Amino acid sequence: MIILQAALWTSLATATLLVGTWIAFTFHLSSKLVGLIMGFGGGALIGAAAYELFPEATRDWLSFVFLALGAIVFYLGTLWIERRSPAEAAEDEGAQAQAAGQTIVLGTLLDCVPECLTLGMSIAILGAPSMALLVAMLVATLPMTIGASSMMEGGGMSRRKIYGIWLFVMLVCVISGAVGALLIQLLPQLTGIYVMAAAAGALIAMTTVSMIPEALKATGMAAGLTTVLGFAFSAMLGVIG
Repeated sequence: MIILQAALWTSLATATLLVGTWIAFTFHLSSKLVGLIMGFGGGALIGAAAYELFPEATRDWLSFVFLALGAIVFYLGTLWIERRSPAEAAEDEGAQAQAAGQTIVLGTLLDCVPECLTLGMSIAILGAPSMALLVAMLVATLPMTIGASSMMEGGGMSRRKIYGIWLFVMLVCVISGAVGALLIQLLPQLTGIYVMAAAAGALIAMTTVSMIPEALKATGMAAGLTTVLGFAFSAMLGVIG
């Protein structure tokens, strides 16, 4: 029963993956607006990493190792995406947009899987999800999805394929939530601290190389303002939570 509950809550937490895609396709957002949204999302993700995924109270030497490992996994995944692109893609703006969108998808996956594991663990321990983590996931994934879906569609990828990518990510996340609840039942001493640290590393790396540069390219100096607003909003959630 707890495992099913974890799967249902994780489905809710990751529903913004599909909602964000629908928003991107339905409202045909301008590149400048997408850039502003991505700037806000980038700031919110940095705040989530600082206050939810890697808070000061949980830091020890091993958590810093996992922080670095998360960034390394993202880096290797990004290299793989780049090598899959044809050589002429370096001069093709559409191919570049697709690659940038796929990089954000990778960062989303590396972030959401540990978060969903932890969400499932919190449900198994407390009988209810961590509301701070749940809200942070809902808020942070929406800008990522809108930005990535807009870029992949702008690069020529079909809407059906984009929806398929996000459905796959969502399915992996739901399974991760159920696994998190199961792990707590089998190994009640687990806390999820290190998987969250790895998620923080991947998230900061992705925000640095994908979201903020795209926001800066689309909006100029305004990207700095929206990034700070996003960070402030996420930090406020972390303090309240």
